[in-house]
Amino acid sequence: MSQQVVPSRMNLNIYKLKIKAGKKGHELLKKKCDALKAKFRQIMVALIETKKNMGKDADDAYMSYAKAQYAAGEFQSNVRESIKKASLRLDIGNMNIAGVQLPVLAVREFEDSDSNLSQIGIARGGQQIQKTREKFRELIECLVKIASLQTSFLTLDEKIKVTNRRVNALEHVVIPKFIRITNYIQSEIDEMAREEFFRLKKVLDNKKKIAIQEKLEAEERAKAKGLHQGEEHEAESLIEGGEDNEENDIIY
Repeated sequence: MSQQVVPSRMNLNIYKLKIKAGKKGHELLKKKCDALKAKFRQIMVALIETKKNMGKDADDAYMSYAKAQYAAGEFQSNVRESIKKASLRLDIGNMNIAGVQLPVLAVREFEDSDSNLSQIGIARGGQQIQKTREKFRELIECLVKIASLQTSFLTLDEKIKVTNRRVNALEHVVIPKFIRITNYIQSEIDEMAREEFFRLKKVLDNKKKIAIQEKLEAEERAKAKGLHQGEEHEAESLIEGGEDNEENDIIY
């Protein structure tokens, strides 16, 4: 770690900001995951209900088809000849859930002016044919809804897994790593501060010792100088005393 990160105040501030950003990102991803899970549960419930209804719609549609065949006979070829283009179109849209784009499929119906469906079964069974058409249109809408919900279900399932991996990576890997690096940098900075304090203390102690030693040397020099001056003064006093004695000897 010491070879990768230089312990300095700048790096300490950088990693503190990274920890703050990581915690903020973890919080946002957690909220995103909760929103995706809530929508996931809603889609799951709707998908189960729609699949249950699909069986009933399919039964009704094929039962109506059987009744139409019984009432009007074989009319499939007449239907194929009467239809020029599809009257049902599939629209694909998007729904945004916490930044995740979910596909939304919808059925849109168009009126075919060239269609002759209304003329099928004029002799007999026309009403049952139209009823069969409505039943199969409802069945198609149910199938498209299932396809839309199933696609959204799988998309959300994958996104929830990815988001959970990111949340766990931030919580258990990234943020603890940044915390360890921050603690390492802080400990190194504290150690350097203690070393600097010890160094300054040693420098001050050495200066004090030098000052005391210089003071003692100065006192010794002053004491030696005082002794030397006292000896000179004593010698001068002896010389002056000898001259006075000579003068007295000359007078007497």
